[in-house]
Amino acid sequence: MANVVRKALRYLSKRAEIELENRADPRVQIDQAIEAARQQHEKLVSQAALVVGNQREIEMKMARQVEEVTNLTESARSALMLADNARAAGDLATAVQYEQTAQAFASKLIASETALEDLKVLHEQAAASAAQARVAVEDNTARMHRQLAERTRLLTQIEHAAMHEQMSKAMEGMSSLPPAGDTPTLAEVRDKVEKRYAVALGRQELASQGMEARMLEVRRATMDAQAAGRLAELRGSMAGGHGAGAPGQTGRPAMPPMPPTPGISAGRVPGGTGDERLSLGKAAGDSAPSQGGGTPPASGTQEAPPA
Repeated sequence: MANVVRKALRYLSKRAEIELENRADPRVQIDQAIEAARQQHEKLVSQAALVVGNQREIEMKMARQVEEVTNLTESARSALMLADNARAAGDLATAVQYEQTAQAFASKLIASETALEDLKVLHEQAAASAAQARVAVEDNTARMHRQLAERTRLLTQIEHAAMHEQMSKAMEGMSSLPPAGDTPTLAEVRDKVEKRYAVALGRQELASQGMEARMLEVRRATMDAQAAGRLAELRGSMAGGHGAGAPGQTGRPAMPPMPPTPGISAGRVPGGTGDERLSLGKAAGDSAPSQGGGTPPASGTQEAPPA
């Protein structure tokens, strides 16, 4: 049971770690890495400062030891001089005392010189360690500068990646336009509009092929023919007023014939009213004399019947 619990805990811990890694913000992770590198650099600087400080401490001890060796040397030398002077003066007891004092100074001098030699060895080691610490600090400082430059580059790249992701989403939205919730898709709206447009075209086509449509075409053709005849009459009257008309022609020009309509005989409109048949007959009667070149008969006169 305990083994199962440990496995479950490790599984949950790893799953939480993976989920956190997937959801983590790269900017925060970059700042964490830079902060860890900065802390490591501070620790390295502190350690290097201790090494360099140890070198400086040894140098100060060496200076004091050198001064002590110098003083002991001078003291031993002075004691020997005093012993020589006392012996020359015949005072052997004093000379012996000075010699003993010089011997004590010499013993201390030997100990001080030995300590000085040891300090010199330690100073060499401390100097080498300090040089390595300085190199390590310089290298780590350069590494920190590179990491800061890398941080700036990564942050810029993250911004560019976010911009490209937004652009990709916008382009995908423009191309597919997925519906949000219950909103219809663009394809559904397009199919609906095309279906409605096709039905409207079919109705228009069927309406244009019916009897009412042909009657409307006949009325429009009649009106166009009358308008054309009226324009021709006005143009002819204008030409006759300037004396440009030919002999034997009146000032009323011939009206152009009405364009034929399939399936409709002259003077009759299928399904039309009496006014429409009368207007067609009048238009045909007006065009006949003009095409023959003669004038219409006067009102109240009748033509003689043929013999």
